[in-house]
Amino acid sequence: MTEAALLAHIARLPHAKANFKQLVRELGSHLPSRQELETMLARLVARGDLIETSSGHFVATSGNREFAVGRLSMHRDGYGFLISDRLLEGITGDIYIPADAARSAMHGDRVVVRIARIEPGGRADGEIVKVLKRAHPTVVGEFQVRRQGFLVIPHDERLRDWIEIPEDLAIPAPTAQIDRIGPKPLAITDPAKLDGLIVNVELLEYPENGERAVGRVVEILGSPDDFGIDVEIIIRKYHLPHRFPPDVVAQAESVPGVIAAWELADREDFRELDIVTIDGETARDFDDAVWVDRLPNGHFALQVHIADVSHYVRPGTPIDAEARLRGTSVYFPDRAVPMLPFELSTNICSLNPHVDRLVVSALMEFDHAGDMVAQRFVRGVIRSAERMTYTDVHLVLEGDPGLRERYRALLRRFELMRELAETLNRKRVRRGSIDFDLPEPLIEFDEWGAMTGVVRAQRNIAHRIIEEFMLAANEAVASHLQASGLPSIYRIHEPPDPKRVMEFEEVAAHFGYSLGVGAIPVKKFAYVDKRRDGHKVRRDIVLPGEVRISPRHYQKLVAKIEGKPEERILSYLMLRSLKQARYSTDNVGHFALAADHYTHFTSPIRRYPDLIVHRLLTASLDGWAYSSLPELSAFADESSQSERQAADAERELVEWKKTKFMSDRVGEEFDGLIISTTKFGLFVELTDLFIEGLVPMDSLPDDRYTYHENARKVIGQRSRREFSIGDPVRILVERVDTVERKLQFSLVEERPAREGKKRRR
Repeated sequence: MTEAALLAHIARLPHAKANFKQLVRELGSHLPSRQELETMLARLVARGDLIETSSGHFVATSGNREFAVGRLSMHRDGYGFLISDRLLEGITGDIYIPADAARSAMHGDRVVVRIARIEPGGRADGEIVKVLKRAHPTVVGEFQVRRQGFLVIPHDERLRDWIEIPEDLAIPAPTAQIDRIGPKPLAITDPAKLDGLIVNVELLEYPENGERAVGRVVEILGSPDDFGIDVEIIIRKYHLPHRFPPDVVAQAESVPGVIAAWELADREDFRELDIVTIDGETARDFDDAVWVDRLPNGHFALQVHIADVSHYVRPGTPIDAEARLRGTSVYFPDRAVPMLPFELSTNICSLNPHVDRLVVSALMEFDHAGDMVAQRFVRGVIRSAERMTYTDVHLVLEGDPGLRERYRALLRRFELMRELAETLNRKRVRRGSIDFDLPEPLIEFDEWGAMTGVVRAQRNIAHRIIEEFMLAANEAVASHLQASGLPSIYRIHEPPDPKRVMEFEEVAAHFGYSLGVGAIPVKKFAYVDKRRDGHKVRRDIVLPGEVRISPRHYQKLVAKIEGKPEERILSYLMLRSLKQARYSTDNVGHFALAADHYTHFTSPIRRYPDLIVHRLLTASLDGWAYSSLPELSAFADESSQSERQAADAERELVEWKKTKFMSDRVGEEFDGLIISTTKFGLFVELTDLFIEGLVPMDSLPDDRYTYHENARKVIGQRSRREFSIGDPVRILVERVDTVERKLQFSLVEERPAREGKKRRR
């Protein structure tokens, strides 16, 4: 009997409950031994699929309205919410956990919650009964010397409990005292001298029954004002592995820097073709190289060559284990935390120019309409002819005389690339693919590494060329793996929640726009049992099936607002109405791309799912299955989690740097755009700096203002003056909170002669 069968059996029993003796009696003939049953029950309890209410008594959490399992999200004021793993009948939103009921857990912990109360509107309260998995083996914070002893104040405000540090655990081992700040380790032997420094603490005891957590200092990072300390804090706050273990380094260093003759056996040779890489100016590793030609029948031949990382990173090796742990490379504005060691990521795996490199190649043929008429996948070897940048390719295609002369031998190739990319883009547009052109902020630094500003990242035809070619290769690989019938990992993007769609429709209506979806959801009522007293209460429910939404609805609205003043805010809100893309073994398609099959194949140097897809693809070419479905499902879940963690870390560091940048600009005026209205005030994003701040409600001038939720407007009670999403405003930077990374603005009623000029006070 499998664990899934055991869990299903318990779930079918009355109240989904069973005791150990009962299970032995009912399932004894299906189990080899009582010990195996104990082992299976222990694993199910550890995962949260079962709750052991008392010794030998088990309750299934799935389908049970008494318990819920999920991730705890804490608020800095002490209360929290359970983000459940599954939809819970009769409950809308997350489960509220009062402060007193949440003291045994920390933000991010995976917990089991007993649902104490469900209100008629679907709001639920609960209490934590068990912590399944701790999210924080270590905590980064500021060391404090107090009369009651040594304490560390966590940098993450959602970790509200201070950590006690016993005196004999305050000084780490000399080799671990500092990792990157300054040329010499901090020779600190007196714990009192740690006062005010940033440290990383390993938790030895977690908070229980109102007692503080206890830990020991494992790293001294430096002073809060040290250059680069922000990156070090974020790395440790998000528990990003940033040092390669010795066995990983040793294995990476043992990889030969040149390709042996035996490694070229059974590979197609593309070294005579003028294949090129096209990347950003600051790129250090090159996953992909491309080549395009016109065939005799008038069709396009597209070759996408991807670094054959799977040749060097074998399953079960130290490098593979570390790559799986990291899941992805993390890119900060001024440094990166790579998935693979330097010896692989920027050397033997990277498709550097003028040297032989091993690849896995997608060879595709497209007709004049952009339809793929043939595809083939092979192991190959290339020798990149040039390391091109987006800027140079763009200038070549725009007619720059100097660059056209320099790359004269490649001119025809680049022109064919542009023609094919435009053809493929038209094909995607015809099928309904959504193309949000949201401005991406790019942080600029001076020669000393200090931030000088935030600008809009430039996109040109060269970006489009690579984007279209990578999309085509990813789709081709996904369709091949789907057709093979073998287990695989896909990049999926599920249709949006109808409720989120209708919330967007309400905002869009204020601008005179609509997605034009099929129908408005219909409210109906149902009688549901209220917990504890058994009374039946009427509750309105929304039937989401009434809304029929397709990518084309979004695509048409994107086209309508292009170039309009409200384009930026509506595009942002449309994006928020969509679900997050993720990895899955269940291919449900990609909504935003309007693609039936999609995966990630083109970046194995920096993404672990791409490495797995390479293994799946090459195994299918050899006629065997690389991995089982359960193992692939675990890969997919881990990769999705790593991706979100990396994105959160990157986003937080960018916001931190923006806040530090604005701390020197208090008193200056800027143009902005209202991006949100709330009962607290107006959230305004600065037009040229992509920086957001709050104009508090009580600071709005000349009237008393209130928030009208139905209209999503802030309206003056006497003047009836309105502030709406999308309104342009002029603001003054009043205050910068560098701890919470928040900005406070005030409105400027009279427009000054010069933008950014300091106003006298």
